[in-house]
Amino acid sequence: MIKNKINYSGRQYVIIAAFVAVALIIAVKLFSIQVLDDKYKRSSENNTLRHITQYPARGKVYDRNGRLVVFNDAVYDLMIIPGLARDIDTCSFCKLLDINNETYNKLYDKARKYSWVTPSVFISQISKEEYGHIAEMMYHYPGFYFQTRSLRQYPEAIAAHTFGSIGEVGRRDIEEDGYYKSGDYIGRSGIERSYERELRGSKGMKIVVVDVHNREKERFMDGRYDTLPEHGKDIILGLDSGLQAYGEFLMRGKTGSIVAIEPATGQILAMVSAPSYDPNELVGRQRSANYSRLLNDTLKPLVNRAISGTYPPGSTFKMINGLIAVQSGVISSVTEYPCDGPESAPIKCTHHHHSPVRLHDAIENSCNPYFWQAFRDMLGAARFEDTRDAYEFWYRLVTSFGLGTAFRTDIPYTVSGNIPTADFYDKLYRGNWNALTVRSLSIGQGEILVTPLQLANIAAAIGNEGFFYTPHYIRAFADGTPIDTAFTQKNVIDIEQRHFKDVKRGMQSVFEGDHGTARLSRIDSIPVGGKTGTAENPHGPDHSIFMGFAPVENPQIAIAVVVENAGFGSTWAAPIASLMMEKFIRGDIRRPWVEKRVLTDNPENEK
Repeated sequence: MIKNKINYSGRQYVIIAAFVAVALIIAVKLFSIQVLDDKYKRSSENNTLRHITQYPARGKVYDRNGRLVVFNDAVYDLMIIPGLARDIDTCSFCKLLDINNETYNKLYDKARKYSWVTPSVFISQISKEEYGHIAEMMYHYPGFYFQTRSLRQYPEAIAAHTFGSIGEVGRRDIEEDGYYKSGDYIGRSGIERSYERELRGSKGMKIVVVDVHNREKERFMDGRYDTLPEHGKDIILGLDSGLQAYGEFLMRGKTGSIVAIEPATGQILAMVSAPSYDPNELVGRQRSANYSRLLNDTLKPLVNRAISGTYPPGSTFKMINGLIAVQSGVISSVTEYPCDGPESAPIKCTHHHHSPVRLHDAIENSCNPYFWQAFRDMLGAARFEDTRDAYEFWYRLVTSFGLGTAFRTDIPYTVSGNIPTADFYDKLYRGNWNALTVRSLSIGQGEILVTPLQLANIAAAIGNEGFFYTPHYIRAFADGTPIDTAFTQKNVIDIEQRHFKDVKRGMQSVFEGDHGTARLSRIDSIPVGGKTGTAENPHGPDHSIFMGFAPVENPQIAIAVVVENAGFGSTWAAPIASLMMEKFIRGDIRRPWVEKRVLTDNPENEK
C-alpha cells in the first residue's frame, strides 16, 4: 500500500513570519529605548547622574516627664568622587575649606584608595554656618558635593553615660549588617547602642542630574526612582532629667556613682558616674580630639562606674544574709545573739551597743557579730547535709537578687560582680573549709563584689518585699511599639514576704532609731529605709556606701550611692542618697544644711 505523502512546504512561511514578528518587536523596543526614552542613555553617562543617600533623622529621646533630652541638628558631609576631582584648583579649594595641601592630599589619597568612582566622605560633619559659605562655590570643583546628615545635640550637659555616643562604622560593622557603608555612623554606647536599630531609621536615595560644572540641574526622571528616608523611632526613658542633673551636681568633686530605680517598674530614674563629661563633647568634628583627651584623663571620666565599678558591699549586704538566715529556718527574727563590741571575736563590732540583739536591732546598729553568728549557724545547721550543701542554699538565694551575673538589659556593658561558688572554695582550700573559713562573707567582705546598679536593685527588691523588675533604661517607644517583655516580668525571690517586712522595719530604724547609723540624714515626714556601709578597700581609704528606698511602704525610689575613698557610709553616701530621695519625692530640698555640707566639704578631708 502506498502511503499519502504529506506536504510540509507551507509551514516554512509560518516560521519565517514568526521570526520577522520577533525582529520587529525588538526593533520597536530598541527604538523606544534609544530614541523616545533617554533614561538609559542618561544612566550610561555616570558622570551626569549623582546618587545621594538620604539619611533619616535619628529618633529623639525624651525623659519620663516628656522633656526632650536628645535631638538632632543638621550637618553636612562633603563627598568626593576622586575620578572626577583630578583637575581642580587645589590651592583655592584648600583655602575655601581652611585646610592645607598636605591635609588635602591625605584625604584625597584615602578616598582614591577606597574607589575612583564611588562617592566617599571627604570631610564630615560640616556645620550649617560653614556649609553656607562653601556650597555656593562648589560649581568650581567637579567631583565634590554635599550630603545632608544629622548630628546629636544635648540641651543639658547631663547623663553622658546613659545617652551614650555615636561613632563611625568599622569594617566589622559593615560585614555584620549590610545596612551600613563606609562613612556611616552607629551607636557605640548607652541607649544609642542598645536601640541602634530602632533609632537609626531607614535610608532613602535621591538621584539628580548634574551638569559639567558640578551643579544639580534636575531630579532624574522627576524623582520616579527616588526613595524617601524613614526617620528613627522616638524613645521615652524612665530617666528623670531633673533628678539626674541634681545627682551630678551633688557628686561634683567626688569619685563614685549614684543609681536610682523605680521599684514598681525597674526603670532607671538616674544613673550618675563621677567624674563625668558633657555629652556634647563627643559630637561633631571635635569628637576625636575630645575623646583622646577624656581617654587619657587620669580620673577616667569615660568609665561608667555605676555599671562597671565593683566594690565589696560591706554592711549593705547584711540584709541579704539576715533574710537568708531566717528563710533557712535556723533562726527567726527574734533570735538573739550577744555582742561584746570591739572585743568580739572572731569578727569584732565597730562600737558598743546593747546586747544581746535581734535582727531589727542588728540592722539598726550594724552589728557585725550578730550577722557572723547567724551565718555560722546557718552553714552548720542540721537540716543541711554538710557545709557545702548549706552554702549552695545560701548561694542560690544570694544570686536570686541579681548578684554574680550581668543583667539581661538594655544597659550595655554591665558587669557581673562576684559571688564565690562552693567550687571556688573547694579549689582554694582543697575541699577543707567551713563557716569560719569564709566568715568575711557574713559582713559583705571577702570575695563578694557588687556594682552600684546591683546594689540599687537589692534595695528595690527589699522595698518590694521579695521581687524586682530587671533594671532598664527604656520606658516606652513613642509610637507604641512594645518594649522587651523581660522588662515587665517579675523576678521573684524565694524568701517569704514576712521576712522582708521584718528587715524593712530594721532598715527604717537606721534612719529613725536612736542608734541608727543614718539618723542624721533623716527626712521629716518621709519614712526611709536604708543601710549604710563602709567597704574595705585594699588600694586605699575605704569606700562610703549606702542603699535604701522611700517611702518604706510602697516605695517610689530605690537608690544606691558609692563615694570612693570617703570613709563611713553615714558621712557621705547616706546624706547624698537622702537628698536624692527628697528631691524625687518632694520636688525640692527642705534641708539646705545637708546639701551645703555635701557640696562644700571634701571627702579628702575625711580620710
